[in-house]
Order: sequence, then C-alpha cells, then structure tokens
Amino acid sequence: MVVLTTPENSMDFHITGLSPEPFIPFFSLSDAELMALGMRRHVVDQKPGFPDRITLAEAELGETVLLLNHVCQPAMTPYRACHAIFVREGATQAYDAVNEVPESMRLRLLSLRAYAADGMMLDAEVVDGSAMEAVIARLFADADVSYIHVHNAKRGCYAGRIDRVGSSLV
Repeated sequence: MVVLTTPENSMDFHITGLSPEPFIPFFSLSDAELMALGMRRHVVDQKPGFPDRITLAEAELGETVLLLNHVCQPAMTPYRACHAIFVREGATQAYDAVNEVPESMRLRLLSLRAYAADGMMLDAEVVDGSAMEAVIARLFADADVSYIHVHNAKRGCYAGRIDRVGSSLV
C-alpha cells in the first residue's frame, strides 16, 4: 500500500471496499446452489489473481473466494452497471482508507470512471494502477464529479469506489 503524502495535492480521496454482510450467506451454499444463482466457488491457486472486493487485497493461496455478479452502479441511468467480483470467505472488514491506494489496484491496468451525484458518467480514463493519484486529482478537479468507480481495464471487474474526503458516501 502506498500513502500519498505530497503537500501540493489538494484533493484528498477516500477509497472503500464493499461491505461483507451481503455476501456472508453465500459461503454456506452448495456449489449447485451457487451455480443456480450464477456464482462460482474457487480455491485460490495463484497470487495475484483473486482480488477481494471487501478488503481490496489479493486472496492468499488456498483461500476460498466466490466469483459473482455485483451491481456496482445502481443509479437508474444509462450507466447502471453490474460486473463480476471476487469476495473472500472470512473477509469481515471493508477496506476504508484516505489517500492510500491498495496494492491490489497498484498491480493492474485500471479504468477510472467519474460520475455525477445522479449517476451519470462525466469522464473516464485508463491508467496504470501505480500512477492513479494524478488521474484521481484530475477527475476530482471537475466540481461536478461526485465519485469515481475503479474497474479492472482488461476484464472490466469492479474494483472499488473513490470519494472526495468529506463527501457523504452514496
């Protein structure tokens, strides 16, 4: 994890993972029950490769994750969206940090999608995860941008949410 400490950056940002609660019941289902819901259980066999969307960390070898579809943009706009995510069994604490980019994002080519408060997309950019602070600052320089969604650029999976520090989460 890298902490942004440059004094010239006036745009503090807040990255959060998903709440674990909605996913906990799925881990007790059989593989057949999961498949009926469009989900798959995996045992992690490579690292990196299974980024948990709760902790925003790579799952460890041998851990169990679920691959499922998640509504990441629920706004009733043309940009309403859902995509695949991994959630790790036993993940109980959502990632929640200011000016810190989790390593699982640093490792990937990302799509940052900037939205207005009403859920309309205003801008987007593809960036190497190791250089995303400058893009976050550029997107938030537009006062109409309320929040940013992070997606993996290659497979499109939802990776996390970025808010301005001091803004209320939606």
